[in-house]
Amino acid sequence: MTIAHRTVAPGEADTRLDRWFRRHYPQLAQGALQKMLRTGQIRVDGKRAEANTRLAAGQEVRIPPLPEGPKPEPGRRPVSEEDARALERMVIHRDASVLVLDKPHGLPVQGGPNIARHLDGMLDALQFEAEERPRLVHRLDRDTSGVLVLARTAQAAAFLAKAFRGRDVEKTYWAVVTPQPQIAEGRIDLPLAKLAGARGERVEAVEDPEAGARAITDFRTLDAAKRRVAWLELKPLTGRTHQLRVHCAEGLGSPIVGDGKYGGAAAHLEGLPNLLHLHARALLLPHPDGGVLEAAAPLPPHMRETFAYFGFEAPKTLKPRRLATAPKR
Repeated sequence: MTIAHRTVAPGEADTRLDRWFRRHYPQLAQGALQKMLRTGQIRVDGKRAEANTRLAAGQEVRIPPLPEGPKPEPGRRPVSEEDARALERMVIHRDASVLVLDKPHGLPVQGGPNIARHLDGMLDALQFEAEERPRLVHRLDRDTSGVLVLARTAQAAAFLAKAFRGRDVEKTYWAVVTPQPQIAEGRIDLPLAKLAGARGERVEAVEDPEAGARAITDFRTLDAAKRRVAWLELKPLTGRTHQLRVHCAEGLGSPIVGDGKYGGAAAHLEGLPNLLHLHARALLLPHPDGGVLEAAAPLPPHMRETFAYFGFEAPKTLKPRRLATAPKR
């Protein structure tokens, strides 16, 4: 075990020293890092430094012999400066127990076959000053954008996971479907079953309730354009895989625009972005430290383009807020 020196790269300028260490040495616990800073073992250009010291390109960081940490979890890897900054820009709410992200379309939440880069593998970049690495408590599909909640402590993770398993979390999604459903609003109560296939996991609706898991979605039409498309508000009361996509395609006969997996060629409309038009707009959930947290995310770029094309006007996105009690709807 020897002392090493490492030069700060140009792309790492203005990064906090503790975050710089966390990205390059994810096995180093926060407590051990703080101790080495207090005792002067870590230095920047030969001088003592604090955890919140902002680094400049070309500075030299003294790296003392580091204690061995646990082996990295599968799929966990050092986070590039570019990825770290992108992840930090996704944060729309942060407190001692909870992080809320605006997840972009196309970013997988967890790993899987042929998925090397995913959010769960890069959560070191979102630890900030906390003692623990943030944890996933629910998930969104790769191609679904919007509100995603992370727990910042083990206690918060247990609390939130229980809330998501039950019906304590109110989820609101926006989708653009084609064509406009014949019914303006209602409830879809359609059991779903998972099927294994060569192209990955697939879900289908089943007539026999015993052959699948019960899945329930409330929906209402917020706007429509010449019956060609409709903007729907979807509120899933259960959390089945691909529930909203199958309920729109099979329950309403109106697949989500861009959803070739469940809508086939009918889901692709000429002149519109060929991306899934499903957005996790808002969550209302109990907060681990009391009260409730209400969070919403703005539309992703491809859905903003489609809304502009059809003249749909989305309400202004309010900043996430923590309330004593749930607001009246």
